[in-house]
Amino acid sequence: MNPLFNLLGGGQMPGPMGNAQRMMQQFQQFASSFRGDPRKQVQDLLNSGRMTQDQYNKLQQMASQMQQMMGRK
Repeated sequence: MNPLFNLLGGGQMPGPMGNAQRMMQQFQQFASSFRGDPRKQVQDLLNSGRMTQDQYNKLQQMASQMQQMMGRK
C-alpha cells in the first residue's frame, strides 16, 4: 500500500462516529502540509504502479464521501 492511501484510512476504520472525526483531523493535518496538485500526484501514483486501480477507486470514493461531509458537491 502507499502512504497516501494509508493516511486516508485504507478503507479499514472501525467505529463510525469516532473514526469520522479522527479521519477529518488526519485529513486536516495532511492538507496543511500537502504541497502540489493532488490530482496530478494521485495520477502519478496510479501511472507508476505504486497505486492499484482498486486503491484509486477506493480513494475516489472516499474523496467523494469527504466532499459530501464538508458540504461540497
